[in-house]
Amino acid sequence: MKLLIDMNLSPRWVSILAEAGFEVIHWSSLGRSNAPDTEIMNFARANGYVVLPHDLDFGAILAATHGEKPSVVQIRSEDISPDVTGTSVIAALRQMTTELEEGALLSFDPNRPRLRVLPLRPKVE
Repeated sequence: MKLLIDMNLSPRWVSILAEAGFEVIHWSSLGRSNAPDTEIMNFARANGYVVLPHDLDFGAILAATHGEKPSVVQIRSEDISPDVTGTSVIAALRQMTTELEEGALLSFDPNRPRLRVLPLRPKVE
């Protein structure tokens, strides 16, 4: 799985995830630090990356566009240090590899990760 780390996460995530066997790159080595999220999403989609941000903007883009790719893994932990949450994030990525490769939004909360298959559809009540 190819992972693209967003600017709002430390570049230290690259080494942690690479050691776990993932192909990973931080946006800072690819594009402008102030690039809009849509630019990052377009790059990830075109190049087969799963995006790892700390904010909700990427999930909102998927919802607004009914996008099927790229997959997004939103890290929703108070402590986003790879030293603290890295092991749990790696476990979730491995557990949900198939879904993420096909298109999914994973909201990673250490207590309860939630996965939604893309495209996102409004909930029917």
